[in-house]
Amino acid sequence: MLFRQLFDLESSTYTYLLADESTKEAILIDPVLEQVERDLKLLRELGLSLRFCLETHVHADHITGTAKLRKATGCLGIVPAQAQVACADKHIKDGDTLQLGTINIQAIATPGHTDSHMTYYVNRDRLFTGDALFIRGCGRTDFQSGDAGVLFDSVTQRLFTLPDETLVYPGHDYRGHTVSTIGEEKQSNPRFSGRSREEFIEFMGNLNLPNPKKIMEAVPANESCGAT
Repeated sequence: MLFRQLFDLESSTYTYLLADESTKEAILIDPVLEQVERDLKLLRELGLSLRFCLETHVHADHITGTAKLRKATGCLGIVPAQAQVACADKHIKDGDTLQLGTINIQAIATPGHTDSHMTYYVNRDRLFTGDALFIRGCGRTDFQSGDAGVLFDSVTQRLFTLPDETLVYPGHDYRGHTVSTIGEEKQSNPRFSGRSREEFIEFMGNLNLPNPKKIMEAVPANESCGAT
């Protein structure tokens, strides 16, 4: 499998490129509008055909590049089943799989950051966790139908039960980290390690974070697959 981890500096968003090296078919996870030209250039350089753009959730901090990429490549836009995104070509629900050559992608419902969040388990050795689980952190739960207790259950019951060596690739990072493992996060993630569900809910309820700068434009734009 060909794999690239790409970064948008403004929103600290990771976009992931996965491709089957035999068929040259590719998928982008969580593309960013401002980085579409970068992504198209990379696809051309690597001789890849983009089949899917796959979202972990409806983002509040950046606008997705799906609409522009779909127009340029004819790819399909795929979003979680519960998301209110009528323009999607396909909705993916918990337990569904996508097959792209030798790449197997399983959807794992991990609500809490939003009520329709998905994590993607690829070839049973790596997780693309979106905003459900960061490296030594997690996404906030105070808007977009977020629920701290639900997020705690999603992470501890659905993700932390996977093998310790499973690689964790988050949707964002703000401290320069690129990859972790389930074993590391179970042991060292301060949001979860040693905290009860009630303690986690209390902690998340007292973060008092400002809203993302782009929330007013990003959420409605992403409900239109990034068409602005």
